[in-house]
Amino acid sequence: MNILMVLTSHDQLGNTGQKTGFWLEEFTAPYYVFKDAGVQITLSSPLGGQPPIDPKSNEADFQTESTRRFKQDPVTQAQLAQTQKLSDINVNDFDAVFFPGGHGPLWDLVNDKDSIALIERVVADQKPLGVVCHASAVVKNVKTANGHPFARDKQITGFSNSEEQAVQLTDIVPFLIEDEFKAQGAHYLKGADWQSFIVKDGSFVSGQNPASSEAVAQELLNLLK
Repeated sequence: MNILMVLTSHDQLGNTGQKTGFWLEEFTAPYYVFKDAGVQITLSSPLGGQPPIDPKSNEADFQTESTRRFKQDPVTQAQLAQTQKLSDINVNDFDAVFFPGGHGPLWDLVNDKDSIALIERVVADQKPLGVVCHASAVVKNVKTANGHPFARDKQITGFSNSEEQAVQLTDIVPFLIEDEFKAQGAHYLKGADWQSFIVKDGSFVSGQNPASSEAVAQELLNLLK
């Protein structure tokens, strides 16, 4: 089995002058779920090379078993430093696609033509697609074959308004995921803030927050079985 993981290349948190990127746990938790299941993993990003790690996700309070494992894993660190450019990826080579979150995707992957085209191909081929936290936003501009928003009538979750408010970035992000999907006619669902909560709609699996990363990855593996 081959799984593609697509990470953000964006490292600026709006106009704050602060850094962002992908949330480390949202990469490491699914990565090791896939790796331990014997899956071949390819890493990609819009610009290729080393994707930016959100510095907050590197702080002591946010370390988990998987992030600690990553920091002792030079092979995976080297793989992460050499992500393939998204424009060079052939989606036909993969059985499933996973997007880790962090605030970065709100600025690049949401509008990236290669990302949108890749997701539309995955959806058309009915391959498993997993997104977590802010990466739920990557389907914002994805259309179905009939030209409708992909999210319309879909059951979906992603970083909630209350969680965005808790991290005090409501006025910084370009849009709120919960509001955006409700406006598109999606059935947005959420669990308790900061607790694992995932939603499956056909071959599409979404997770609400960092704590949901591992569960989304496990559900993708279930779909592949």
